[in-house]
Amino acid sequence: MNQRIIKRTAEAIQPKTSCADSGMDIIILGLDIHGIELAGRIATVDKYRMLGFAAHGDDKPETFGGYPVFSATEAFECFPHAMHLPLHVWKREHEFGKERWTTFTDPLAVISPGAQIGRGCIVFPHCFIGANARLDDGVFMLAGAVVNHDCHIGERTTITTNVSLAGGVKIGGGAYIGQAATIRQNLCVGIKSLVGMGSVVVKDVPDGTTVMGNPAKPRIANF
Repeated sequence: MNQRIIKRTAEAIQPKTSCADSGMDIIILGLDIHGIELAGRIATVDKYRMLGFAAHGDDKPETFGGYPVFSATEAFECFPHAMHLPLHVWKREHEFGKERWTTFTDPLAVISPGAQIGRGCIVFPHCFIGANARLDDGVFMLAGAVVNHDCHIGERTTITTNVSLAGGVKIGGGAYIGQAATIRQNLCVGIKSLVGMGSVVVKDVPDGTTVMGNPAKPRIANF
């Protein structure tokens, strides 16, 4: 995006009042169809103001979902007041840090007493997070996912639509749980593992392993 346009855009949306009056300005990190869905949900909440998206690099569209697209550098330097929501596709946290990550829990999600939700988590409508469950930083939960009591979800894990985790399940960081998968209580799914859509997991899953089927069985290693 032209630097002159960036400057004018940044100046136009700088907050003129206190944060309490103007709401929190948001930039979504990464370009993905779920980001457009997320922007739509943000627009329904008065305390947020959606500014645009940050792409990974300079090769990017001008707009995405009707919002401006900035390079990562532009997003961080031109909008110092803005907070960030990292999509599951965002891969530059080690370069730009997590200090400005915020968390979005949809008003239609249910968050139980005692649940802990880390920085940069995104929780879509109709999700359920049970009592004393814990989500580490950057967990991404799509609509209708269920994380029951005492579960622990590792950093940067993706939990897709209609997943069901029974109580006490532990998911390692960077794992991916496919649509409508079910995981039995008190099991462990390892770091960077993948559970295929519709799978029923009845045994622990080692680190870096893909499992599929009912019952879920190992297929390939992810690293």
